[in-house]
Amino acid sequence: MKDDLYPSRSSTQPRTYERKDPVFYGKGTSNCPISSQDLQGYIENGVMVLEDMFSAEEVASLQTAANSMRQNANTLQAETVVTEPSAERNDIVRSVFAIHQQSDVFANIAASERLSDIARFILNDDVYIHQSRLNYKPGFHGKEFYWHSDFETWHVEDGMPRMRALSMSVMLTDNHSQAGPTMFVSGSHNSFVSCTGETPDENYKKSLKKQEVGVPDADILTHMVETGNIIAPTPPAGSVVIFDCNTMHGSNGNITPLERTNAFFVYNAWSNRLTTPYGGTKERPEFIAHRLVDRPLVAASKKSIQAA
Repeated sequence: MKDDLYPSRSSTQPRTYERKDPVFYGKGTSNCPISSQDLQGYIENGVMVLEDMFSAEEVASLQTAANSMRQNANTLQAETVVTEPSAERNDIVRSVFAIHQQSDVFANIAASERLSDIARFILNDDVYIHQSRLNYKPGFHGKEFYWHSDFETWHVEDGMPRMRALSMSVMLTDNHSQAGPTMFVSGSHNSFVSCTGETPDENYKKSLKKQEVGVPDADILTHMVETGNIIAPTPPAGSVVIFDCNTMHGSNGNITPLERTNAFFVYNAWSNRLTTPYGGTKERPEFIAHRLVDRPLVAASKKSIQAA
């Protein structure tokens, strides 16, 4: 059996492990594509916000593409479209996965130097897209998503070996504190929370709608919040929220009229490509965890992002 530095879902008792991987893999800050202050905040907190990354015209173009994918969901790969969990609202699109493979607009933004150069710098490696999706949190009906570490799932269910990945959430709408923004536990990325319970077969069919397996113990989470704090960025459209793969995060439901939409890209280090799942389960489908990638992501120029 291969070594597992971050065991989870294999014990009846929750526990934490000290992080065994760097947060910043770089050797220095020369040619850093972000400010040293932003980088230091990311290292300490596990999350940073970069505003004005995309212009109003680019955001409008991205919104058009996102709305088109939602309105024409029947033209997309059926399994990539996830609806809201409640039975009475299961016609409302919650997420669309593999957007960089189904839209030239989102393929361009994923490869954009504005994003991918930051990932390469922090991870100090070539990168590829492990996962991409559009997240829609519609007014009145957007459901909550419970606290979790993405790495815990990617490690157990996908076979991601080490904490050498990060997520970038591109805001396509203004964010509001009342509309269920994503909350992060500052500093939580420095500890791995080993969760209890076994992973059911094809758990992704439920977990993409509602996270019930791979969730942290309440006492451990309470200690994390008492040690750090909860931060809930509410940046304007065109901003990018970047967070470490192991940062604990979640969101409340949205009962306001204010929709929240973002494009989400996970950059994994090329040296950290997926192996067999550490939880002993079957591999999750390709649209959730990309394995069939034959080369690293090639950076696109900084040209304006335009919808087709």
